[in-house]
Amino acid sequence: MRQPFARLLLLTLAMGLSVSASGKEPATFTSPSLTPEAALKVAQAALQACQKAGFNAAVAVADRGGVTQVMIRDRFAGAHTPHAAMGKAWTAASFRTNTSELMERTQPGSASYGIRDLPGVVMLGGGLIIESHGALVGAIGVSGAPSGADDDRCAKAGIDAIHDALEF
Repeated sequence: MRQPFARLLLLTLAMGLSVSASGKEPATFTSPSLTPEAALKVAQAALQACQKAGFNAAVAVADRGGVTQVMIRDRFAGAHTPHAAMGKAWTAASFRTNTSELMERTQPGSASYGIRDLPGVVMLGGGLIIESHGALVGAIGVSGAPSGADDDRCAKAGIDAIHDALEF
């Protein structure tokens, strides 16, 4: 598992090193993000993986800020699945961590347990981050499979569909 603190530290250091030779800090930065076409490809591949496994699911792909770019729902998926899929994608993007990992870290009695009570957080498996060059570019949420592990597998299949296009 990747350590979010280590990524944050590296990002902080990199930002500090971006000061120009004149000693002035830049006023803007550039961050990678999924294209709408890539987000759609991820969603379609995840939905196909769920369908092949016999699951009726909804799939949402969010940008790096957690805003939904694509939402697709199998015609027989439950009414709750679009909302849950968007929540999983938002949660993964917001906390920059896969939701299954967040579930483990926020068990009752842990210091992070309160995260589960924040508005909009969906603490179920099926939310995965999408990275390129170690930077978050988006997240995917899948809802409707029999378990969070099954939702994770469908989500991973979606990410795998654009793996070669992502820079690592």
